Amino acid sequence: MSYIAPIARLVEQFRRLPGIGPKSAVRMAYHVLKMDSAQAAALAQAIVEAKERVSYCSVCFDLTDADPCQICRSEERDRSVVCVVEDPKDVTAMERTREFKGLYHVLHGSLSPLGGVGPDDLKVKELLNRVGRGLREVIMATNPNVEGEATAMYIAKLLKPLGVKVTRIAHGLPMGGDLEYADEVTLSKALENRREM
Repeated sequence: MSYIAPIARLVEQFRRLPGIGPKSAVRMAYHVLKMDSAQAAALAQAIVEAKERVSYCSVCFDLTDADPCQICRSEERDRSVVCVVEDPKDVTAMERTREFKGLYHVLHGSLSPLGGVGPDDLKVKELLNRVGRGLREVIMATNPNVEGEATAMYIAKLLKPLGVKVTRIAHGLPMGGDLEYADEVTLSKALENRREM
């Protein structure tokens, strides 16, 4: 479908966002056009401000507007435990549980030889540099897929000789999930990670 130039540019910019298809991009563009000028300006300003003010923490590589980030600065966090995740979104997910009280390390991806992502493309060296600072445990919380498992195993191999305890988060069935809909890998992980009641 043909749009006038300003709408076409807006649709194209929305289509560049992950998970946004052509129909969603059009809906978003028309939604922005329905906003009053103040709302549209606030949206544009929020985007510009986020791009200008947000950077990576020099310690954990999470997104932050102050360096080091709020979690790394906190005196209430357990500095002897680091949870390794692939993406800043994973830190947010872990924090929502309100269970983890240690620090984080964001790798910014996972090993993917087919995708051209190797150890030098991730924040692995930076993690190894943190080990000498009193760490007693590193929790591998990479995604439960081939790349995440390979990344966890690779990092565990590097950390074990350094005398650090390396653990992996458990994988299995989600609460409220049905066995009949679970795939074989999920079921086997659920069996493997079972615990006494």
